[in-house]
Amino acid sequence: MAVAASAAPGALGTLQASRARLVAACCARLGPRWRLPGSWTCPRVDSTIWARGWTPAAGGAAWQRGYSAEVKTEDELRVRYLEEENRGIVVLGINRAYAKNSLSKNLIKLLSKAVDALKSDKKVRTIIVRSEVPGIFCAGADLKERAKMSSSEVGPFVSKIRAMINEIANLPVPTIAAIDGLALGGGLELALACDIRVAASSAKMGLVETKLAIIPGGG
Repeated sequence: MAVAASAAPGALGTLQASRARLVAACCARLGPRWRLPGSWTCPRVDSTIWARGWTPAAGGAAWQRGYSAEVKTEDELRVRYLEEENRGIVVLGINRAYAKNSLSKNLIKLLSKAVDALKSDKKVRTIIVRSEVPGIFCAGADLKERAKMSSSEVGPFVSKIRAMINEIANLPVPTIAAIDGLALGGGLELALACDIRVAASSAKMGLVETKLAIIPGGG
């Protein structure tokens, strides 16, 4: 018993170190100024350029927006399989800049489809959920879309959000939420469904439903 007790701190330290290395490797390609405790620092990009979403135009012309208000529905979720030393890491990038990455019917469908495929892929070791839009992780449910729904449609829509979040929570591999900017309502519940949350200094989180005296319904 004494031997087991004395070995426990060492085992815990090894586990914590392994987890820290995993998070450091996963965050290395997530964006500017991601920093973890210790000596790991990820690549930097000028903060002003990143925050505004500007990228260099072709041919060295003036700077232009890195995203558009007109995003094809299939591009609202970008699934990337990392290669080389990061092989086995899959990044799910939410890309609805014009709607603050809010959860719409189409985005829920894309997330559910992606998660369903990943949970049976034996080559996947880790999944990262992040935003492709600077300054916003996810603003929760798409309330503009919901306002157009009939009362009979709202219940099934919320149920689909809950089912998708539960699917992420039950994935057989470690999941990491990389939070940059706002994570509100269902967006925060999405992050809470992940095993690990890594937040930028700009991150702001909240369950804003409580201001309306209702409980969060997504997770």
